[in-house]
Amino acid sequence: MKRTCPEAMLFDLDGTLFQTETLLLPAYEAAFEELRQEGTYTLGTPPKELILSSLGMLLEHIWARVLPDSDEAVRRRADELLLRHQTEGLLRGEGVMYDGVEETLRALHTKGVKLFVASNGLEGYVKEVIRLKGLNDLFTGLYSAGEYETRSKVDLVRLLLEHHGVRSAWMVGDRSSDVEAGKENGLPVVGCRYAQFGKDSELDGADMIITQFSQLLDLVE
Repeated sequence: MKRTCPEAMLFDLDGTLFQTETLLLPAYEAAFEELRQEGTYTLGTPPKELILSSLGMLLEHIWARVLPDSDEAVRRRADELLLRHQTEGLLRGEGVMYDGVEETLRALHTKGVKLFVASNGLEGYVKEVIRLKGLNDLFTGLYSAGEYETRSKVDLVRLLLEHHGVRSAWMVGDRSSDVEAGKENGLPVVGCRYAQFGKDSELDGADMIITQFSQLLDLVE
């Protein structure tokens, strides 16, 4: 069923706009190889499924899952190296957006919809992905937990809405944290069911479900 086009749309980044594993997994392997070379970490690389299933969480919670037996210094170093290798990968042109993302975002922008990113990731990572993929001109704001030091995506979205005086918006994302952030802030939620990082129940409570990004345009008048 079509709905009235909102004033704004708020997008999660990883698993919603950006096909994260195309950048993350090579960087993840490189980061742990460097950790072993410098002697910071001496065990095998934790299973990639651990980090993929943690996407959407705050970074401290991700590393607590990936490195449960390591101290905070090791986790911080792993975080630093992962970000560096991801940034280097982006500069080499690695990592891709999901099919139809740029075309759909441009069509929404043309309709006058204000576009935002609301991500639990680091500030530098979020801004570099959007910049290096040539999408900066489409977004009114890029909000990250890393920049605003929010404790949940609920708080991040609330801050975004307050900063920009947004009256009507949709939250678009692939994880339960996106559903929660939308619902707690009174927003309709579009659940993205194509990344498959989370559980089947991840999008319970979403108002609309899409299986490819371009379907967003089918939902609005």
